[in-house]
Amino acid sequence: MSDLAAAPGAWLSPDGRSPLVIGVDPSLSCTGIAGDGWADALRPKGRGHERLQWLRQEVRERTRAADLVVIEGAAYGQGGQAGHHELAGLWWILTQDLWEHGIPYAVVTPHGRTIYATGCANPAQDHPREKRARIAKGMVRDAVAERYGLDCLGPGKYDRADAFILAAMGLHWAGWPLAAVEDTHSRALEAVPWPEQEPEPEPSSSPLTCGDAKKIVDPRPTFAIIREVAEGKSPPRR
Repeated sequence: MSDLAAAPGAWLSPDGRSPLVIGVDPSLSCTGIAGDGWADALRPKGRGHERLQWLRQEVRERTRAADLVVIEGAAYGQGGQAGHHELAGLWWILTQDLWEHGIPYAVVTPHGRTIYATGCANPAQDHPREKRARIAKGMVRDAVAERYGLDCLGPGKYDRADAFILAAMGLHWAGWPLAAVEDTHSRALEAVPWPEQEPEPEPSSSPLTCGDAKKIVDPRPTFAIIREVAEGKSPPRR
């Protein structure tokens, strides 16, 4: 966790600690996955169902204790790329798995991720068209190194950097920013459909973790409630 103080209203996980937020950048060839201080690349060897099964299991193992997962959504402008049908399947498999295990998730667009990292949706627009995507990926990786001190090198470097930015966005939204981020960058948080927030009365004998003196808003999207339902307890009131 960074040396920055938690923002007013920052939430805690159900066991009273800072939340565990994981970023996932799905890819058939190299899925990036990251959290505070680390970033990995999951590189499957198989194809088809074998590959999908392996990626689901690897992501499941790394997110099973998460309070929130931030996953990158589809790049709709690249809908005709090879493997897009299978990639869409992977995305739904991963999010279905999160849903079944009661782990809330938020979806960030590729542009949103790039804006949070660089301050611009198309930071390489002054470069030749055929080079823009790769240059922009490098700019995101450079932002991770310069702002957070995490060097993403070697195979999967861009996927790992993307996943780390996603995790940083989730922590920032939850009130635990990993670094100071300019408004030109943090505006990307406003476009993300974060999990629902529900008002709860402040416990009379506990210190505030969120909100004002009368009511708090728990930014966990019914995290505790979701887990209670998964454990067979009574469903939440609607």
